[in-house]
Amino acid sequence: MKMLLRPFLAALALLVAALPALAQNPPKRAIIQIQGDLWRFQNNFHYSVFLVTADGVIATDPINADAARWLKAKIKAQFKQPVRYVILSHDHADHSSGAEVFAEDGAVVVAHNRAKRIIVGEKRPTAVPDVTFDSRMNISLGGQQVRLRYVGKNHSDNMIVMHFPKQRALFAVDFIPVKTVAFRDFPDAYIPEWIQSLRKVERMDFDILVPGHGRVGDKNDVTAFREYMDDLYQQVLQQARLGKSLETTKSVIDLTKYANWGQFERWAPLNIEGMYQRIQLNRRGNQ
Repeated sequence: MKMLLRPFLAALALLVAALPALAQNPPKRAIIQIQGDLWRFQNNFHYSVFLVTADGVIATDPINADAARWLKAKIKAQFKQPVRYVILSHDHADHSSGAEVFAEDGAVVVAHNRAKRIIVGEKRPTAVPDVTFDSRMNISLGGQQVRLRYVGKNHSDNMIVMHFPKQRALFAVDFIPVKTVAFRDFPDAYIPEWIQSLRKVERMDFDILVPGHGRVGDKNDVTAFREYMDDLYQQVLQQARLGKSLETTKSVIDLTKYANWGQFERWAPLNIEGMYQRIQLNRRGNQ
């Protein structure tokens, strides 16, 4: 028995010894050129973008303080330019955290009015925005421009999109995945306003869609996701109006046309659950 235990104990000891190294694996980080002076920053499964101009850099979601420090050093080394602006897509901490890393060097932090209220009220781990706006704002720097637009409630009530007209690109976080179903059960979501915000994005003039997670897409991906959301909403709403239970609703909803999309097996059932719960809440609120 002792002879049999020795190999097992030896293997266990090696595994235990390796655990600290596994836990300390560095995050996957990279910068990738999107178009011209517009670049994408990757920090594991999160992405942001930044625009390099002759007079400095316009950065977006810092993601977290450590990621922001890495990006600041990378921009300084590769582009020899300071970050002049940091634009926050919305208040959620996994995207907005770390803006203080740039603000301490004088960068102006920009966000929607509601985002600032939440950042201050809930003490988000980021710099308090210096400049806010309600519906639209343009930032010009070094002959380049980014157009900030509030398109309504969707994944949050303070989400903005960032349009880079020269590069014909749009940075849209969390509410327009590319060939992927929605995230889990729609945490912090506003439906059907989400669908209306997608229609507004469809009317914008751009070619390249850069999401906050996953692959880069194009304008057709906005339409495809809007059709998914509308399809899901209408099917679940019909069952809710018939008084069907969640379990019955889950058994009859047909989303098979999207079966080849990312996370379909894991998240489509959760999408149905979340949509059902949101619809029920809205119906009770309107009674």
